[in-house]
Amino acid sequence: MTTISEGNSIPNFSAPATSDTTFELSNYTGKSNLVIYFYPKDSTPGCTTEGQNFRDLHKEFLEHDTEIFGVSRDTMRRHENFKAKQAFPFELISDEDETVCKLFDVIQLKKLYGKEYMGIVRSTFLIDKEGILRKEWRGVRVKGHADEVLEEVKSL
Repeated sequence: MTTISEGNSIPNFSAPATSDTTFELSNYTGKSNLVIYFYPKDSTPGCTTEGQNFRDLHKEFLEHDTEIFGVSRDTMRRHENFKAKQAFPFELISDEDETVCKLFDVIQLKKLYGKEYMGIVRSTFLIDKEGILRKEWRGVRVKGHADEVLEEVKSL
């Protein structure tokens, strides 16, 4: 499997997204920077706050030619409900088969209440207009994260 690292080109991929769309990386090449953030589960406190933070800064991201996409393993139905309830102005990518998660290597062993399981480690990737990974954040803490990503976008 290809390991994605900063400064490298991201291989094209496609996945189902909300609003009856399909996300295709190549559709943004030469047009937009991308923020792709991975989160564990729709409608949980941390994931809701993270999405709201990106939502609240969405206009500023657009002013810097940057589109935002959220990714989790939730179903399209859960994504549509989550997106509508939180009024997210960006699409959510459904990755039930973990193809995108594996491409970005965000599925890792986690522990909760003494139990181990494989889950998504909260991570964000900034991809420039040429499809090059410019910055990655892994093991993200939600507070202040969207602001930090926006500052990095402004430096592109």
